Parts: sequence; structure tokens; C-alpha cells
Amino acid sequence: MTRPQAIATDIGTDEPVAEETVSEAGDNVTMHPRADRSSHLRIVEALLFAASEPLSTEQLSAALPEGADLPSLLADLQANYANRGVNVVQVSGKWSLRTAGDLSFLLRREAVEQKRLSKAALETLAIIAYHQPVTRAEIEEIRGVAISKGTLDMLLEIGWVRMRGRRRTPGRPVTYGTTAAFLSHFGLNEIGDLPGMQELRGAGLLDATMPPGFDMPVPRVTDELTPDEDPLDGDEQIPLEMHLPEDDPAPEAETGEAGQGESGTNS
Repeated sequence: MTRPQAIATDIGTDEPVAEETVSEAGDNVTMHPRADRSSHLRIVEALLFAASEPLSTEQLSAALPEGADLPSLLADLQANYANRGVNVVQVSGKWSLRTAGDLSFLLRREAVEQKRLSKAALETLAIIAYHQPVTRAEIEEIRGVAISKGTLDMLLEIGWVRMRGRRRTPGRPVTYGTTAAFLSHFGLNEIGDLPGMQELRGAGLLDATMPPGFDMPVPRVTDELTPDEDPLDGDEQIPLEMHLPEDDPAPEAETGEAGQGESGTNS
């Protein structure tokens, strides 16, 4: 039996107008491409809202129909949320909804109080971030004092520092680098976003007059092993600093004066 065909006419002219495409299966009107895009935006927004951790582009793409323009959708969401209480931000290469920075003071009562890192741990973390890959001996050389027992262990336990590989030098010391958790905690997209000398000086963290020849390294932006690194053997264990005896005076060097050699030539 032939189905009747609906003819739409323009009021006032009695002229037929173009019909919307009708599906043979379910009489569904084909949606306009902009309607599809609106649906895709809602999907991405819902995923970011419900996620307990930042989502990668692969995770977001898996929930979208084939052919969806994810980069454009994320750019639209960033623009839409730019002046709202939460923003769409990219952290460590992944995407997340986060409270706007100027409203963070409202959540102080909700924040969990964290134990502050010691000055030695902060200095060690900064050296690893800017000089990675770096060995324990290199960290001690830059700081001018020995690393006390447990400093590296603490950073490894927190998850901000990881063992990268082994240096191709006698003894094959372990090299250290930062992690994605470090980037996420400090709101960095990549390690190259760390502040440079001018930014640190502008923030008052460096003296206005620096020693002649003072320079800062450019943080590496890759997690791949360097030519002078070998992969880990697989038998590395944490903690790594248990070789220091309990009564070793090395930990006292954290607060004492550096520069006294093993030969004891002080007079």
C-alpha cells in the first residue's frame, strides 16, 4: 500500500517548499550538522565533568561518533568556559574541568592540608625538573651538599619523581626525571612550561643582580632516553638510599656548610 506523501506549502504563496529528508526506517527527520555538533559538545562536556582525573584525547574520541572534530570541540568548550567558575584546561597533555584560578580561595575550606616539603626536598625537586635526566651525584654537585637519607625516597613516593634509566658511566648510576603527576600538580602542560630566569626574577625568587655567567638550563620536553642513558635493569627498588648508615654525618650536611672535602684540609 502506497503511503500518502505530505506536501508542505508556503503560507501566502501556495507554493510547495522543500521537505526535510524522511527516514524509511523510523520517520526521523535528518538532523542539521550544527545539531550534531551541539550533541558532540554535550558529550565531551559530560565526560570532562564526570571524570575523576584528566582525560586524554584518545579517551574522549572513543566516546564520540566517527568523524567528530575533537580539537575544534575542545577549543569551543575552552572559549565557552573561559569566563565561568570552572575552566576547560589542558594538563600534562590531557583535558580536565578545573575551578577558575581567581576563585580558588573559595575552596580553601575543602582543601586537604598537605605536609610541606623540606627545603632540601624542594631544592632537589627543582634540580631534577630543570636538569633531568640527572643522577644523585649530579644533584649533590649542583646543591653543594649531600642529599640526606630519604629525600629522594620521599619524592619517589609522592610520585613527582621517577627513575628514568642508567647513565652510561662507571657504576651506571640511576638517572631521575619528573612525572605526569608533577605536571598535573603544578598545572603544567609540559616540562618546557617551567618558568625561566626572567619569570623567576620577576616573581622575586631570584636576586636582581646575578653572579656573572649565571645561567639556567632549558628543561627537556621528552621522556625518551638520551644517548648517554640505558634502560633500567628492572631490579631497581625503593628506597634507593639505604646504603647510608644511621649515624652517617652526611644528613647533617643539609644544614651545615658545604665545601669541606674528604681530605680534611681545613685549618
